[in-house]
Amino acid sequence: MNTFNQHPDQEFRARELHELLGMSTDEASVNITRSRLGRLTRQGFLTQPGRGRYQKRT
Repeated sequence: MNTFNQHPDQEFRARELHELLGMSTDEASVNITRSRLGRLTRQGFLTQPGRGRYQKRT
């Protein structure tokens, strides 16, 4: 969430977040992040302006 707070108007893909944060970009790790981003979207913290893209809800 810190990355989304620092860039509130920017859209991110799960893989881009991993690269930005220096995390592993293997498929399993990225899929876990996709799942977490989906949960944050359902909880109302993020929006999904496009398929596979996530942005902070303003």
